[in-house]
Amino acid sequence: MTSAPHSQKKTWLTLALIAAAMCIVWTIVVYGEVARQASRQDLRKADAIVVFGAAEYYGHPSAVFRARLDHAYLLFQRGLAPLIVITGGAADVPRYSEGGVGRDYLIAKGVPDQDIIAETQSSDTSESAERVGAIFHANDLHSCLAVSDGYHMFRVIKMLQKQGIVAYSSPRPDSRVSSRWARVRVNLREVAGYTAWKLGLS
Repeated sequence: MTSAPHSQKKTWLTLALIAAAMCIVWTIVVYGEVARQASRQDLRKADAIVVFGAAEYYGHPSAVFRARLDHAYLLFQRGLAPLIVITGGAADVPRYSEGGVGRDYLIAKGVPDQDIIAETQSSDTSESAERVGAIFHANDLHSCLAVSDGYHMFRVIKMLQKQGIVAYSSPRPDSRVSSRWARVRVNLREVAGYTAWKLGLS
């Protein structure tokens, strides 16, 4: 006759194996979605182009941020959207924000000031998406071309969709990580980030 403690131990082991299997399946599925979205260019007309911020240094966009802004500028020049929304708050120097630096950069390239909205308060991707949602609702906007790095696009699109925005993917060119192992690392990081967001932890 099986003892009660042994039976309970077997039950807990079975539950732990099921939970582990579910985590593995979840990781594989989300990893595949991250990888697929990374190279998907879904160019079509939209109400706005949304550029997710990256690092800036004392009023100058980093190379990654500049590449995102240049890509957004080309989309704007092609007439795919009449408005550009740039996200990102301040980092070490409160005087500068990613949104503000991005706005100044695009104005210098010739984009009219009235065609740019700078969101300057967000501190991470989730907050950026929420603030973009508020901007869209306030301005009766419904769809966007989202611009970021390829590995980031799956999470960005899902976060914007949660805000009720029809979001199309437009990763900046050459943002695909070339090294296989580096690509695995950043994709797994995105799986973790997306999972944390789905669980309400970020």
